[in-house]
Amino acid sequence: MPTGSILVADDDAAIRTVLNQALSRAGYEVRSTGNAATLWRWISQGDGDLVITDVVMPDENAFDLIPRIRKSRPDLPIIVMSAQNTFMTAIRASERGAYEYLPKPFDLKELIAIVGRALSEPKEKRLPAAKPDEFDSIPLVGRSPAMQEIYRVLARLMQTDLTVMISGESGTGKELVAKALHDYGKRRSGTFVAINMAAIPRDLIESELFGHEKGAFTGANSRSAGRFEQAEGGTLFLDEIGDMPMEAQTRLLRVLQQGEYTTVGGRTPIKSDVRIVAATNKDLRILIQQGLFREDLFFRINVVPLRLPPLRERTEDVPDLIRHFFAQAEREGLPPKQLDTLAVDRLKRHRWPGNVRELENLARRLAALYPQETISAAVIDAELSHPALPPAGEEPRPSENLSAAVERHLSTYFAGFDDGLPPAGLYHRILREIEYPLLSAALAATRGNQIRAADLLGVNRNTLRKKIRDLDIQVFRGGS
Repeated sequence: MPTGSILVADDDAAIRTVLNQALSRAGYEVRSTGNAATLWRWISQGDGDLVITDVVMPDENAFDLIPRIRKSRPDLPIIVMSAQNTFMTAIRASERGAYEYLPKPFDLKELIAIVGRALSEPKEKRLPAAKPDEFDSIPLVGRSPAMQEIYRVLARLMQTDLTVMISGESGTGKELVAKALHDYGKRRSGTFVAINMAAIPRDLIESELFGHEKGAFTGANSRSAGRFEQAEGGTLFLDEIGDMPMEAQTRLLRVLQQGEYTTVGGRTPIKSDVRIVAATNKDLRILIQQGLFREDLFFRINVVPLRLPPLRERTEDVPDLIRHFFAQAEREGLPPKQLDTLAVDRLKRHRWPGNVRELENLARRLAALYPQETISAAVIDAELSHPALPPAGEEPRPSENLSAAVERHLSTYFAGFDDGLPPAGLYHRILREIEYPLLSAALAATRGNQIRAADLLGVNRNTLRKKIRDLDIQVFRGGS
């Protein structure tokens, strides 16, 4: 039966009671308090084999107390609990040297398992080195259980060089997570370099990744550094790695196995010190079965798999996300916005095929196009009434909703200005804000067929292509 003395600190008497009963039944001796001063006195006296503490207490924040505990008793494992379930809470817990972070409400069985694991590990392996760095920005938003688990995994990975494989649908924030791993990890003094395999011609990917020597191929008039060289000492993010050609996969595997590569046209191996973070919206196991992806490379890059849930699986995060995007828009000079209760409910019922990216674009449109500060459910209904995708195999139908949507946006927004017209500079910004959703809707209605989309919009196909490239619009591909 487990043995050990546990010190519990939480200003909520109900939580102290629950923890006392659960830990006592598990065989531990438990002492609990509602303030940091008593906890510190016990620790200073040498009491306790493990600490479980809330972050916010009446007399002191646990993040201020933990460094003193670490200095006084470096082998004492600390489990941090918090109802402030943000990415930065998990990061600060890890930086201060906490053994584990648990968001409230937590699972008692999981807590008991963590306590047992912490007490059974060798003392020299219990705690990571504490770091004093402070960060003010919050790159990831959400308090859902799915996001809490992601925060906890990221907090554990920050001070490692483990290769991470991020999977998830388009628009779920894979590059944002990769950037957070770099910006808050031990390689943050290096460079974060991102490359999208799907956006580069297949015959240029090896040169883009590994660089080339002068004369290596037609048009190679000088030596060019590749992304590996640019990311030396930092992080290389390989987005849409499922689109990497087999030849490049073989060269990447060598880098991961031997820690070196050669440029295209070069002969001298170059040592590489780069952390690899990869991402895909495809099932790589299916690509392996189809002979399109190397199985040995899959096992090399899938050291730590991390799945980002689609927004429809964490709709409880929608209110926090929309507030976050409204705040961003306000910092960019757009007017402040908020949603009424019914509007929030309407957003939470939406399926969000474009995930967080779709919600961000909606927030920017609402901030730019509507004069009222509080957005109603009627506005949300109108915004989310874009034409639906036709069933597979069915021809897309032209939709008057596209031009009608533009007219509605302009007439509604312009009504807030004298003479029905905004300042010229703002007018052009509004047009830019409209172009993205308009073109996206046309491409969705035609299932990515750019010829039909151009006809539907009444524009030249070359003009449409340029707009897609300039606005970085993700073109719909059936089945992808």
